[in-house]
Amino acid sequence: MEPTLVMGGSAEGLDDQDWSGQSNYFEYSRAANPVGSGRIPPVAMERFPAARHQAVATGIIPFDLSQQLSITDGPATSPALLTSFIRIAPGASVDTAPVATSELYHVISGSGVSIVNGRELEWGAGDFFVLPANSATVHRATTDTTMYWVTDEPLLRHLGVAPTHAKFDPTRFPAERVHAELTDVELSPRATDRNRLSILLNTTPNDMTQTVTHVLWAMYGLLPVGAVQRPHRHQSAALDLVGDCKPGCYTLVGRSVDEDGEIIDPIRVDWEPHSAFVTPPGMWHAHYNESGEQAWIIPIQDAGLQTYLRSLDIRFAPSARK
Repeated sequence: MEPTLVMGGSAEGLDDQDWSGQSNYFEYSRAANPVGSGRIPPVAMERFPAARHQAVATGIIPFDLSQQLSITDGPATSPALLTSFIRIAPGASVDTAPVATSELYHVISGSGVSIVNGRELEWGAGDFFVLPANSATVHRATTDTTMYWVTDEPLLRHLGVAPTHAKFDPTRFPAERVHAELTDVELSPRATDRNRLSILLNTTPNDMTQTVTHVLWAMYGLLPVGAVQRPHRHQSAALDLVGDCKPGCYTLVGRSVDEDGEIIDPIRVDWEPHSAFVTPPGMWHAHYNESGEQAWIIPIQDAGLQTYLRSLDIRFAPSARK
């Protein structure tokens, strides 16, 4: 039901000095939850197949859900973040200069160099790197390259602001170190007791939130053979990139769990290497590997911001009753 408009004003017919031309009023009980009433569309549960970016030789291919989200001022994957795939043919280049406080890149395949405000950053397959505000960058590929790119452009457009200064330095996370850190977690004595076998990437200015930037949260996770990573939920939207996997890996997503912590009436999202999908905020989700081989998942969220605001509200489902 639409909220009841109690009274309002219009710019037409008003004295310029009145200043009430855009004022409106809503009765509280009908307006307190615009998402629940349907006035604000929920975050979409959508998938981005790998074939969509693999068909492009060189260019930026956004995972744009702005129409579903009723966002009219530019592309968006969630209300705060935009995910894109970048394809660069050997010898070609792509320029980026987003109005953003945070950029995260994951090199799915390929090698090359990014010239960031005149400084060169070399990268190869498996690397991650983050760039701060006001980064004007030319990405040049030596070999056929696919990158996963996430920025907080939609958040800044919504606020009507542009960043004034960098909150962290450009930072690279080399593939070899990332894999070594995850292997240490996998081989640790109580690894099988953990809900996730994963590492979080961090830049030192963001040690308090333990996130990769002050807005972005980035995880590199292993899904072992036969694993069931039990349900959990949080109030940040997860933009999930699927890494290497074989058929038989999937995620179940649903709005509630039963007394045993199992998701009720779940939606199944089958994994495809180098595809992406959105897990909406507040939805329970669990990962399964029935493929017979290891698999990897890379969720990116706006949980740096949500953690700072103390609103992330991460919860884990109870264990099954015995």
